[in-house]
Amino acid sequence: MKLGVVGLPNVGKSTLFNAITQAGAECANYPFCTIEPNVGVVAVPDERLAKLGELYHTKKITPAVLEFVDIAGLVKGASSGEGLGNKFLSHIREVDAIVHVVRCFADKNVTHVEDTVDPIRDIEIIDLELALADLETVTKRKERTDKLVKTGEKKYVEEAELLKKLYDRLSEGKSVRTLDFTDKEREIVRSFFLLTDKPVIYCANIGEEDIGTGNEYSRKVKEFASKEGSRCIEICAKVEAELAELDEADRKAFAEELNLKESGLNLVIKEGYSLLGLISYLTAGEKEVRAWTIQKGTKAPQAAGKIHTDFEKGFIRAEVVTYEDLLACGGYVPAKEKGKVRSEGKDYVVQDGDVILFRFNV
Repeated sequence: MKLGVVGLPNVGKSTLFNAITQAGAECANYPFCTIEPNVGVVAVPDERLAKLGELYHTKKITPAVLEFVDIAGLVKGASSGEGLGNKFLSHIREVDAIVHVVRCFADKNVTHVEDTVDPIRDIEIIDLELALADLETVTKRKERTDKLVKTGEKKYVEEAELLKKLYDRLSEGKSVRTLDFTDKEREIVRSFFLLTDKPVIYCANIGEEDIGTGNEYSRKVKEFASKEGSRCIEICAKVEAELAELDEADRKAFAEELNLKESGLNLVIKEGYSLLGLISYLTAGEKEVRAWTIQKGTKAPQAAGKIHTDFEKGFIRAEVVTYEDLLACGGYVPAKEKGKVRSEGKDYVVQDGDVILFRFNV
């Protein structure tokens, strides 16, 4: 999973990125500090792996990973090249989902590119620029498809109707992710790689004094996100950055002092997994305990293919036990003796927390 961190300049993007990835992206109080996208790869926290590692006395634990891309601050006119906008927008096309950081704190010592704090205005500036970039993409495709409609082929007629629907929405400066599509339409829309079709997590960057309660700004962002079916989390990027510099014991004590129940990284990952419909299944043994990320609804052969394409091609069956049953029984052999290990075929839909041993022909 690749998440693109976006927002206006000076909203706390790079501060948050550094805190959750510890990748050391440059962070400063002036616009366009970030030009080339910084990339940080982080392990997805999963306490099940450590417990399985203890059970199997494993030599290696490999968590699922998440890639964060810190994309430079966008400004008004980005879609027409302002502030290197065209370059920055191209970076967004490559991500699976967007983490939109919105400034929800007042601090006269931190400049704001629009001079005042107004999170909804800030969101709309970014959304408009993404919509305008998409409008250019859709307009070009529409012009080509409209010519092909004259051939009379049904597929071109259907695509032209869909493009008209997208064109009308984008012309209003609105995102296409809020539109309803049939499964067939959804497949076509994905092939356009539209920026405003990407799912969004709004990250309301609040001040330290608002941790646990939020403020009037973050509540507005939550309401906005709810209306468009997106997610919203409240994070204090400044505090997350301070926590990232501490060792585990001090980090825990500081978090308790602030009544911070969960790290920003955990919040972003949970929402990201939920937003993209992702789950993890597990493989376990003495050599390695590992988490594998798949889409909800993935069947056993395709899940096996995540490990190696040969596993999918030669799939015979999956021997499945839930993580909870495996731990309660004290291992695979006792779990099998107690009838907790199931033999599943090609139509089995893998569930989150399944511990699987795949059988296959080479």
